[in-house]
Amino acid sequence: MEEIPEYLEKNLHIVFVGFNPSIMSSEKGHHYANPTNRFWKVLFEAGLTPRKFTPEDDEKLLKLGYGLTNIVDRPTKGANDITKEEFLNGSKKLKKKINYYKPKIVCYVGKGVYQQYSGIKNCNWGKQDKSVIDGIIDFVAPSTSGLVRMPISEIVTIYKQLKMLLK
Repeated sequence: MEEIPEYLEKNLHIVFVGFNPSIMSSEKGHHYANPTNRFWKVLFEAGLTPRKFTPEDDEKLLKLGYGLTNIVDRPTKGANDITKEEFLNGSKKLKKKINYYKPKIVCYVGKGVYQQYSGIKNCNWGKQDKSVIDGIIDFVAPSTSGLVRMPISEIVTIYKQLKMLLK
């Protein structure tokens, strides 16, 4: 399986961090490419994008000041297929990336992504009280996977907080 490109630049407004690419994202070469994933719909409905982007538009997020990466690069069928060693190595690499690129906000797309990255097991949705890297806001958002049973309206409400943090 092919890794997919990450989209990062210095001083972005938000960097979205997922677990890892899905098999379909790897095949298509784009982030959040599975049609059951609601990432693009959530960004639009939360007012973070001017229109509903598609996976093929993933690089265009940079023009809005948003980046995309994952804690683990290796595509898998599901996050349960990621090993502890991959999470540990990915967490170290992610800290280096965040420290280098210095986005205003890092949005972890899934509570488990943040928990693996930070080592903090108890966290709430939204802005975290303490950041892993000083000066960068850690924001925990629900996964947009179609497997998540939270109503889409609740997910969108949480993502809307990102727009308020940018003001």
